[in-house]
Amino acid sequence: MAQRKHLDDFLRGGIIGQLECGRTQLEVSEELGIAQSVISRLWQRFQDDGNVSRCYSTGRPRVTTPNEDRYLAVTAKKKNRRSTASDLYRQLSSATGTTVSRKSEHLVYKRLGHVGLYPRRPVRCVPLTATRGRLR
Repeated sequence: MAQRKHLDDFLRGGIIGQLECGRTQLEVSEELGIAQSVISRLWQRFQDDGNVSRCYSTGRPRVTTPNEDRYLAVTAKKKNRRSTASDLYRQLSSATGTTVSRKSEHLVYKRLGHVGLYPRRPVRCVPLTATRGRLR
């Protein structure tokens, strides 16, 4: 399945400009490598309300702000690298007053995942003896 990409404002304006100059939707779609259905929807929206910008999409509001996400990342990276998600969640609640439900502890994992921190355990290996090292 192809990955969806949003068109930036400049490209949308260029598409509308070309269509207003009399080019067909098919010509514009072939030239830019964009599906004709995307061009058609964009043109239809422009004709309906004269606007080509993306509509605000609804969804569940975020529980934490970007500052709180940064706080989680800094706490996990610098202050206490061995803290668990439960500890971080409690620290966030006490520091900012944000109440994150017990079920939403998964949220801490997600926020840390966005900054590249994933739960890992250090591997404990039996050290090699001198003989075993030579044999290897």
